[in-house]
Amino acid sequence: MFPPFFTEDAFEICRQTVKDLQEQKSFLKRVTKKSLERKNQGVMLGSLVCVDKDGTKIVLKAVSGISFQLVEKKKLKNHIVVPPIVSAKRIKRALSKNDRKIHSLTKRILILSDKLKKNCANSKKNQKFTEKRQIYSGLRKKLCMESLEKVFSLYEFHCANGKTKKLLEICNKNLPPTGTGDCCAPKLLDYAFKNSLKPLSMMEVFYDKKTDFYNLKPVYPCEERCSLILPEMLGLKIVYRDKNLVVVDKQSGILSVPGRGPEKQDSIVSRLKNLFPDCINQPSVHRLDMETSGLMVLAFDAETHRALNHQFENREVKKEYIAVLDGIILKKDFLQNERIKWFSEKSGIMELYFRLDVENRPHQIWDEENGKKSVTEFEILNFENYKNPQGKVQKATRIKFIPHTGRTHQLRLASSDIHGFNHQIIGDSLYGIFTEGQRLLLHSSYLSFVHPVSGKRMEFFLNPEF
Repeated sequence: MFPPFFTEDAFEICRQTVKDLQEQKSFLKRVTKKSLERKNQGVMLGSLVCVDKDGTKIVLKAVSGISFQLVEKKKLKNHIVVPPIVSAKRIKRALSKNDRKIHSLTKRILILSDKLKKNCANSKKNQKFTEKRQIYSGLRKKLCMESLEKVFSLYEFHCANGKTKKLLEICNKNLPPTGTGDCCAPKLLDYAFKNSLKPLSMMEVFYDKKTDFYNLKPVYPCEERCSLILPEMLGLKIVYRDKNLVVVDKQSGILSVPGRGPEKQDSIVSRLKNLFPDCINQPSVHRLDMETSGLMVLAFDAETHRALNHQFENREVKKEYIAVLDGIILKKDFLQNERIKWFSEKSGIMELYFRLDVENRPHQIWDEENGKKSVTEFEILNFENYKNPQGKVQKATRIKFIPHTGRTHQLRLASSDIHGFNHQIIGDSLYGIFTEGQRLLLHSSYLSFVHPVSGKRMEFFLNPEF
């Protein structure tokens, strides 16, 4: 996972923490029973440098897991050791109800396994032992799942927007990997947001008895667990970030920029400005429709904004989208359509003209005389069966779109309009039939531009979730 904040200052704090541990100026206090499985395993040490409302620098420190607590013999001013999201005692209480039953079933399963080994010649007994073991294993699995659900129901995180979010809500009631929520990053950010602190720099390092202070390496938030939680806590999924710009994975259902009225203030731009207060007032250089997901670039400073905006205006930015259309798109069905020029059986380009329908905003309508030209290249990727939220299966076509222009609703119209494919993008609430609980299956999957400062061409690829 790409580090959401700058790392240098926090890395130095981590280095100092390791040095203090090695010089016994601080120590790791065990707060749970020793585990043979985790004997001699190391821990992650994390740091988050923040500022409070008065601009005072606050340093937060954390240890991964729930087994150890960092104890500093000499407390430094404005240095805070962050506790776990859920204490070991609360987790133990949540597990206690099923604990004895699980241990009892485990013993029975082991006894049956031994009997199976000893009675390998007796097939009737073996069948009986095997059936019993399967029953016990099923009961144990059910109890373990119940216990895990109880534990994960305890986890709740403070977010950048001032609200809180439960772990099971973040995971759509699915059980996440064991240990989710116990990494350093969510602990640090939870404490910061809970206490109205603004994060500036965050980093983690691995520490054990063999750690070489002089060869410490930075460790970024993990993909398995932190990538589930951090985007929800931050409000943004950061794909890339430097001092000049940021590339995010925009969620479907959120505005790119704030709209009119208090109910339309939540957007990618407002969330970015909340996380990075020094960002310019208007960081967006392009937009994605509210229902569209995927890659979006924003600028932190005015000079970068001007340079990126210039690239978009001169069509120097390369973009690709993935869409799933309702129905099957075949070349033979569009040979009479003069607006579509085919390169092959599965690729081509179309030229269409649309303008705003002033009486039905924000809809666009066909107008060959007064409309603006939109040019869209396409490639049919495959045909598939799509199951909607109600369980209905429909034939669909997955298409890659390469827009050569940047018109409003260009790809939605290229799909749904009779002058184009006349097949809506699935989930299109403006130009098609919309099913409750369905999202627009349109995703910005590729973005490429020249970095305004380094001069290097940047390329980003991001597969859709659908």
